[in-house]
Amino acid sequence: MEALHVLQPLILLLLVGVLAIAMSRRLGLSPIVGYLMAGLLIGPHGLDWAAETSTTHLLAELGVVFLLFEIGMHFSIGTIWEARRDIFGLGPLQILLCAIVFTWGATIAGIPIDQAALLGGGLALSSTAVVVQTLRERQQQGCPVGRTATAVLIFQDIFAIFLLVLASGSTGAAGADVLSALGTALGKGAVAFVAAVAIGRYLVDPLFRFLARSMNEDIFTPTALLVVLATAVATASAELSLTLGAFLGGMIIGETPYRSIIQSETKPFRALLLGFFFITIGMSLDWRAILADAGAIVAFLFLLLALKTLLVAASARVFGWSNAGAIQLGALLAQGSEFAFVIVAMPAVRAGLGEQAVGIVVAGVAVSLALTPSVAALGNAAARRIRRWREPADASGPAPSTSTVAPVVVFGLDEVGRRVADALESHGLRYDAVEMDYDRFLRASADGYAVAFGDLGDVRLMQALSIDERSSVVITIARYEVSRDLTPVIDMHFPGLRRFVSVDDAVDRTRFEALGLSPVVAQSVPRGLELAAEVLRSEGVSDDRVREWMEREQERFLGDDSAEIAAA
Repeated sequence: MEALHVLQPLILLLLVGVLAIAMSRRLGLSPIVGYLMAGLLIGPHGLDWAAETSTTHLLAELGVVFLLFEIGMHFSIGTIWEARRDIFGLGPLQILLCAIVFTWGATIAGIPIDQAALLGGGLALSSTAVVVQTLRERQQQGCPVGRTATAVLIFQDIFAIFLLVLASGSTGAAGADVLSALGTALGKGAVAFVAAVAIGRYLVDPLFRFLARSMNEDIFTPTALLVVLATAVATASAELSLTLGAFLGGMIIGETPYRSIIQSETKPFRALLLGFFFITIGMSLDWRAILADAGAIVAFLFLLLALKTLLVAASARVFGWSNAGAIQLGALLAQGSEFAFVIVAMPAVRAGLGEQAVGIVVAGVAVSLALTPSVAALGNAAARRIRRWREPADASGPAPSTSTVAPVVVFGLDEVGRRVADALESHGLRYDAVEMDYDRFLRASADGYAVAFGDLGDVRLMQALSIDERSSVVITIARYEVSRDLTPVIDMHFPGLRRFVSVDDAVDRTRFEALGLSPVVAQSVPRGLELAAEVLRSEGVSDDRVREWMEREQERFLGDDSAEIAAA
């Protein structure tokens, strides 16, 4: 019976989640809106089919945990250093400006200064879960706005930890005790970061090398789950947060060549649990309270969205963004954060605000989460209009929608794959390489190629690699059955993708041509020369430059062979 008690809310959430996705897609709405509306419908203030229990709370929290894990996989030490201006510059400035303005507004409303400061800090935060999901739906994860927004959110999540420490210490502790708690949290965070780097380099990387050598694909999923949950529990045990641990766990994986395959393995869990998170947010809404204080909620909502848009945009302008890009970034980060619910629920803050004000803040923040896709769309439209009419020659600041994903993916780094990679490198064209054979993966890594471990036959890996943002895929180790099975999926989801494949003879060329691929027979000396030439031409390299490169490669290859004969 205990198992039935736990499974009933889970089954209900699954059913409601499926229906929410189907209905939101049919109505042309974001799935986030569908989840929130579904939660409002089945929650205690709606049909009362479900209540917030320890089970629903755990599922919702795990959704954010897996989201932060995925973000962490894209923020290795190198990427954090590259994004340092956003994480340690734009992020703090945005927090400071928003916190000052919202704290000042709260004091005008008669809220005591200490509770007003906590509320102002909470409202300065944005929703990592909602923003990242919106970026994914709009395919903006790799563009400058998407990368900067994610970097700012990382800083906000770190700041939220210290804000919660401060909020917990404000319930009667002396100022010295609060400062001591903040210092302790800072020290623990630094230790956790250093430990994550060491564990990733000396434990996790060798572990995944061993697993890859075993060629047992089934073991990657439980190992990935182990890393996520173990790091989250470790930081929670140190009185930091589950989400910080998940982020550090993602960083651990991000430092290894196995990031793509782990991302594909954990994606189903993240998508499912994140849906549960949005449903539980909807369950917390009371439609009666929303109607009773509709005027105040609308006013609070308008001020929240407008002020945060302007303040984030102003912060971005300080760091060199154009007006168009700054407005787009401000609209994307304009909503409230889930941390605001935690802040206003604390007894001292709740008492300082009063029940009516708490209801207004909770409802306003929740509605702002639901409106994020629409507000972001307005920001994108405003950015396009500004660039078209007011900034025709403005080249300052990042462009709103320029993808930085490498245009070409090379699957297989055998002799042919290496020649394609070398050709792209010599012409200044970026690429990503993936290898499924562990021995070839090790040899390519040792020889200096930036290669990830994974299998082209896994559709989830394609999504993890953002294939929809690529121009070409080069397959150097052809598997006809895999290509045949994947062709309908690729034609549906990636219709503009060019697919080059290396084949051995005219028979294979005919078979792959029938699937819509561009096969090239590997009969040149050296092998792969024609395939590399076709890829270069497809990426805009002129015929003269391609011909010159081919001649150089042949001369070098024949020169190497002559040297070997002479030595013999």
